[in-house]
Amino acid sequence: MTNRRGTRSGSVDKINRRRFLQAAAGAGAVTLAGAGAVTLAGAARARAASEKQRPNILTIVTDQQSAHMMSCTGNRYVKTPAMDSLAATGARFERAYAGNPVCLPARFSMMTGRMPSELLIRENAGIPGRKPVPDAMLRQAMGWVFRRAGYEVLYGGKTHWPRGMKVASIGFDPLTPNQRDGLADACAEFLKTKHEKPFLLVASFINPHDICYMAIDAYTRAMKKGKMYPKSNVARERLAEALKMPEGVSREAFFREHCPPLPPNYGIPPLEPECITKFLKMRPFREYARRNWSDEEWRRHRWAYCRLTEMVDAQIGRVLDALREAGLEEDTLVVFASDHGDMDGAHRIEHKSVLYEEASRVPFIVSRKGVTRPGLVDETHLVSVGLDLLPTLCDYAGIEVPEGLRGRSVRALAEGRAPKTWRDDLVVESQIGRMVRTARYKYNVYEDGAHREQLIDLAKDLGEMVNLAEDPKYAQVLTDHRRRLRRWVDETGDEIGKAYVLA
Repeated sequence: MTNRRGTRSGSVDKINRRRFLQAAAGAGAVTLAGAGAVTLAGAARARAASEKQRPNILTIVTDQQSAHMMSCTGNRYVKTPAMDSLAATGARFERAYAGNPVCLPARFSMMTGRMPSELLIRENAGIPGRKPVPDAMLRQAMGWVFRRAGYEVLYGGKTHWPRGMKVASIGFDPLTPNQRDGLADACAEFLKTKHEKPFLLVASFINPHDICYMAIDAYTRAMKKGKMYPKSNVARERLAEALKMPEGVSREAFFREHCPPLPPNYGIPPLEPECITKFLKMRPFREYARRNWSDEEWRRHRWAYCRLTEMVDAQIGRVLDALREAGLEEDTLVVFASDHGDMDGAHRIEHKSVLYEEASRVPFIVSRKGVTRPGLVDETHLVSVGLDLLPTLCDYAGIEVPEGLRGRSVRALAEGRAPKTWRDDLVVESQIGRMVRTARYKYNVYEDGAHREQLIDLAKDLGEMVNLAEDPKYAQVLTDHRRRLRRWVDETGDEIGKAYVLA
């Protein structure tokens, strides 16, 4: 059953009852042990003292939030005080990327530390043939890793994983399936209860994902079709709230003074890969928005995206307030990330999946008050959120990283220390291509069509408007990035990626 906010009724009470029974059982064991009671009590005290040295971990995940959608990044059209507070006490990584810029593959990667291609996952359809995630891989997922290490592990909110991956199957106790206010309430209640051992709490919020319905509904209205996803009533209600203009403001004043302008890279690049156009046609509402929306409609989309981000920031703020009120702030590592971004009008595209920066680069903040370097902005190191999240959490908890993972802990970076080594390139997968990101350049290769390759000099062209892949002056740079992708495919056994390796 759920209460009116959608929180699973009694979920936290059940957790408290379980703690009480465990404590009672432990007390009984000491009483019955007789002469061995002092030894058992001493061992329990030693274990408790050891556990106090291990931090609690709060991992907060949003859905479809681009890296630039925080006010701490300089975006003056959105206010995100909760996210900003984490950036103020911790490290924000400017070069953090999703494993794949769409929900299911990205979320699979975050929970397992593995690239989606290991199971031939390309997009939200999951594993080909509807096969489940292998049990051996599930047992190495985040929840089990921390449970085996003695942590209390809870998961609340959105999942969206491949077949076979469920909250329990990857080792977590369920907190609530609610993805909005009910999740914030459940997290706050949990944080304010007494904890006998360190905890890992994952809070997975849905927004600003509700922005998806603006293009979806505009398309179905224009085509006189029935609603897509007709049960998504709450999402549409939140989007309607987000689209409202400020009270007492005229339409002219709204667009002149309040609504975000069109992005600098609003145009379609002259040498954009043809495959992107083909991909947009696969989901016609995306092509509809690109072809038919006016400048004002794109600006309204950007306005609503900001407001939805502020909605989820307020929910996150309630969780962080509860953490502070419980006196746990200095004992808790807080990691904030999103699964992928949204194009937000760049190149006249909304939604995600393509390899442009707006879709593939995500917020990533690591904060433990008094431990991480306050206000640090790392603009140098390449971070794969999918690969690096689990190793980072393990590092802070003193847990051995599961065998076979390729990710790295960002702990040293977050604390302002130089790591012994770091990657000099990073690969992002997508349904229709591969990306190789290096210090200065970004190389994308798509599956077919004209202008199949993109080479971008991000030091000069943050908006990705100039494709250098066909410029002879950059032939050596292009060859180097092709080689890097070939090496990655060979080292990782990326079977899908073989199709993207060019001579």
